[in-house]
Amino acid sequence: MTTTKTVAYIRVSSEKQADLGVSLDAQQQKVTAYAGLYDLDLVEIIVDAGESAKTLDRPGLQRALALLKSKKVDALLVVKLDRLTRSVSDLGRLIETYFAPGKAALLSVSEQIDTRSATGRMVLNILASVSQWEREIIAERTSDAMRYKQSQGEYIGGKAPYGFDLVDGELMPNNFEQDVIQQAKRLRESGLSLNAVAKELERVGIKTRNNKVFDGKQIQRMVA
Repeated sequence: MTTTKTVAYIRVSSEKQADLGVSLDAQQQKVTAYAGLYDLDLVEIIVDAGESAKTLDRPGLQRALALLKSKKVDALLVVKLDRLTRSVSDLGRLIETYFAPGKAALLSVSEQIDTRSATGRMVLNILASVSQWEREIIAERTSDAMRYKQSQGEYIGGKAPYGFDLVDGELMPNNFEQDVIQQAKRLRESGLSLNAVAKELERVGIKTRNNKVFDGKQIQRMVA
């Protein structure tokens, strides 16, 4: 029986991932054990250390794909799909280019994927779609939470807005700047345009934190 010539690809984006069970040593042990269990001829284990999955332009991955394209190996083995890519669109391109029927096989230890069969290809597509859905849901929830914090006046990072100082991670009112804001609001309520308010503040010697003249946009944020 002919064994499948296989190249294994392992990746970490940072040293912190060692704590998550995906260190390079852990991945190497898993692909080696998998190859022995399923009688794969493990030709090489290619490593990308400190590389993000946001792009396919990684030196190790490109070398592994080149081996597939040249037909020097018959399969690519990963511990988990997210070691290969986190993008559904990138995964789709990889499948179409390298792992379509009649081409090389994609094998995953954790998901038990083997695209040498139609069932394996179907499972791969389903898992990829679910993973993308989960990431989009998390992104939506995070965005909603940030907007809620903003609506409640909570500080969510960056420079302290005009009228406040950042003290030990909390926003504290700056009395002088608060007085300037109130003065700008009174001028605006008197009927002055935003630019006219800025000029009036300049006339009385009030400037920005950077010792510059206020402009209309800054006044608009102050009196909103």
